[in-house]
Amino acid sequence: MRPLTAAEARARLDAAEGTGWRRCSGVALTLGLRLGEVLGLAWEDVDLDHRTLKARRAVQRIDRKLILKEPKTDKSRRTLTLPASLVAALRAQQDRQTFERAAAGNRWQEKGLVFATQTGGLLDPRNVIRSWHRVQVAHGLPRRTLHSTRHTAASLMLAEGVPVKVVQEVLGHSLLSTTADIYSHLFPEAFAEAADAMERALAG
Repeated sequence: MRPLTAAEARARLDAAEGTGWRRCSGVALTLGLRLGEVLGLAWEDVDLDHRTLKARRAVQRIDRKLILKEPKTDKSRRTLTLPASLVAALRAQQDRQTFERAAAGNRWQEKGLVFATQTGGLLDPRNVIRSWHRVQVAHGLPRRTLHSTRHTAASLMLAEGVPVKVVQEVLGHSLLSTTADIYSHLFPEAFAEAADAMERALAG
């Protein structure tokens, strides 16, 4: 899967500006979370004052029902640091949800979710994916899958020089080899630097 370039990613965020989808996709793009993880975020997992977010549950469809499910591996349970722009976006999401809660009145189902339906329930991943594609079509953007945001986050981190071990932890991969195998084509310069370092060390 080809990740989005930084310009392509910004184009999609700009296209969704002013919508709840903008904040949802911003979390996916910035942190590389799986869609289920984004939709499973609870406010109790977010500390905006200390700029942290815990990924520890995901929305899944089992027997045609949406449920919140714990991850299978410890690596998938992770605490991530939020950039300032994402903190601001999540504060805006809090304000928006306060309005939606008041508008829903006694129809509101309080589940403590960061991203929820207009009555507080679990968002259907299929509807979110449809929204992603509608935004692209409406703004004449090439159709790319929502899952590409996860690969985009990884590729942009690697391009900015973030160590692959850190990228592994951010993505929640159990094994470093998984991250390295998937994204090895994205950091050829690192191999060249390694070769140059050994040349300096051994050639004198």
